[in-house]
Amino acid sequence: MEARKRFMSIDLTKLPDPPRPSYTFTLFSRDLFKKSKYKDYDSLLESKLSRSQAGVSHLASIFGNGNSIGANGNLTSKSADVKVPETTSTHYINGEYVASFTIGGEQIKSYLLIDTGSDLIWWQCKPCTEGGCYDQDDPIYNEGKSGTHEKLDCIAKSESCFTSNHIKCKQSTRACVYDVTYADKSRTRGWIVEDVITFVLDQNQERILFGCGKDQTSGDASFSHEYAGIAGLGRRVLTGGYTLPSQFQADIISMCLPGLYSGSATISFHTTPFDQRISAEILPNPAYPYVYFINLYKLFINNKEIPLNPSIRNFRNDIDGGCVVDTGTILTTFPRDLYNVFRDTFRQEVQDFSLVDDPTGGSDTCCKVDPGVSPHFPDVLMYFDNEDPDNVLILSQQRVVFLVRGLFCLAFGAWDERFTIIGSYNLEVHLSFRNPGYASFTKDMRVLTKSHEPRAVVSGPSPTTPYDVDLRDDMFDEDDMLDMF
Repeated sequence: MEARKRFMSIDLTKLPDPPRPSYTFTLFSRDLFKKSKYKDYDSLLESKLSRSQAGVSHLASIFGNGNSIGANGNLTSKSADVKVPETTSTHYINGEYVASFTIGGEQIKSYLLIDTGSDLIWWQCKPCTEGGCYDQDDPIYNEGKSGTHEKLDCIAKSESCFTSNHIKCKQSTRACVYDVTYADKSRTRGWIVEDVITFVLDQNQERILFGCGKDQTSGDASFSHEYAGIAGLGRRVLTGGYTLPSQFQADIISMCLPGLYSGSATISFHTTPFDQRISAEILPNPAYPYVYFINLYKLFINNKEIPLNPSIRNFRNDIDGGCVVDTGTILTTFPRDLYNVFRDTFRQEVQDFSLVDDPTGGSDTCCKVDPGVSPHFPDVLMYFDNEDPDNVLILSQQRVVFLVRGLFCLAFGAWDERFTIIGSYNLEVHLSFRNPGYASFTKDMRVLTKSHEPRAVVSGPSPTTPYDVDLRDDMFDEDDMLDMF
C-alpha cells in the first residue's frame, strides 16, 4: 500500500524531466495528472479500467463487420452489404501516457497525450478562434511569436498536405485545414503548420508538420487540461503521414512504459537504449496501416499451453484476425473463446485461493487472499514468431493480476472480435518496434537484418537499465508483495 500512497502524493511540479538527447522524450503515466480527482488509488484504477473498456468498445466498432481504415484515415467496409454508420469515428482518444515536448522558437514546454493508434499530431495554438481554446495547464503555443513557425501552403507544397476525410486543401486561403472529431465528440479544428521541436540535451532541432488547433471547444465534449494536444504514434507509413514515426523516418521506436506507481520513463526514436532480448515480427495489414500487428505464436500459463486460433498465430492470409499491440488499451483482450480457456486454466492454477466476485464488475476472476499471506500467481508466457526458449516474454505476478478493493483480479479480458489486443498493463516493460524496408544497424541491437517487413523487440526489465527510483519500486518483491499493491 505504501507504493500506492507514494504515487498518489507525487508533486506534479517536481516531475523528473531531465534534458534528453535527440529523438528521446520523457514519458509519464496519464494517471499522474488525473489522480487529484480521486480519493484513493482504487478509485483511480477503476476509472482507468472503465476508460480502457470504452476504448475496446470503440475498437470493436472499427474491427467489427469487416471495417477497415485506409492510409488516408477513411473508414470503409469490405462487405457490400454492410454500411458504415455515419456516426462512427475512426478517432478515439485512447492514450494512457503523456510525453514532454519543447516546441517552437520560444521553446515552450508542454505535454502531449500519445496514442499508438492515431495518425495526427496537434497542439493548441494561439491566437484561437473566439472561445476556441480550452484551459490547459501548460503555456499555449503561439504561432505568431515563434520565429521558426511556417504555415503550410497546400498548393505550393501539395505533397505535404496529405488529404483525407479530415484533412483538405482550402484553395481560397492555400491552407491545409483539418477537422477531427473523436469518438467522445471532442473536436479539434485548425490548419497544418511546420515548426521545430528542440531536444534540450544537445539543442538539436527537428522540423515537423502538425495540426495548429484553433478551435477545440465546438465539439460536444472537451479535452483534458493536463495536455496541450495529441501526438499520433501510429505505425510509420513509407510515403506521407503525420505520425511522429513517419515524420522522423524512424526505423526503430523504443518505449519504456511507466509502471503502476512509477514517475517517468522514456520513448526514443532511431535508437534502442535498452538491453533487448525478445523480438517479434511486426506484420503488415493493409486494412489497418497505422496499427501494430505482431505474430503471437504460442501462449502458456505456467507449462500449460493455451491453443491459439490460426488467425491469431499468423494472419497473413486472414486480415480479419491477428494480434495488435495498443498502448491505449490497458488489459490484454482475447477473443471470447480463447479467453474462456485462458481463464479456466488460470483458475485451475489458483485453486488454493477463494474465487469471489469483483465488486467493480471489471473482471470475472478475482481471488481473495488471507491477511498476511504473500500470494504467488502463475506465470503467463508469450512466444512471438516461433517457440524459441530464449525469445519468450514472461509475465509474472503484477503483470498477470491487478489489486482492486483488496482482491487480486485477472488482468486479461474478453471481447467478441477475432483480434487479440496486447495491452499496456501487461507490457510495462521495454518495447521496441522495427519498421519495414530499412537496414539500420546500431550497437544496441543484437540482431538486425534487412527486411521488407518490420520487426519489434519486446524485452523484460534489464539489470543494466537505468530506472527511476519509482520504477524500481514498481517491481515485485515476494516478501512485501502485498505492501507493493
